[in-house]
Amino acid sequence: MSTSTKKLRLGPLPNTETLKLTFVCPVGLKADLDRYAALHAQTYGEAVDAVTLIPYMLETFMAGDRWFRRGRGEGSRSSSRTNIS
Repeated sequence: MSTSTKKLRLGPLPNTETLKLTFVCPVGLKADLDRYAALHAQTYGEAVDAVTLIPYMLETFMAGDRWFRRGRGEGSRSSSRTNIS
């Protein structure tokens, strides 16, 4: 099975309201994010850059953190997403 036919953990992106934030990251992390964005585009057929993926990656990470979910209430999910550049 080729890499492009496997499902990525991060699925297709929904359209959402955003808020702009800025952050600094190591060069190696940026390169990894760019590679992930390229693979995501290849897998789902929609060009997307790393900046667009970061909020969804963070949301997926936080949703998988059991301690964090317990601390904020299991059923509550933020409906707004953040656009980081």
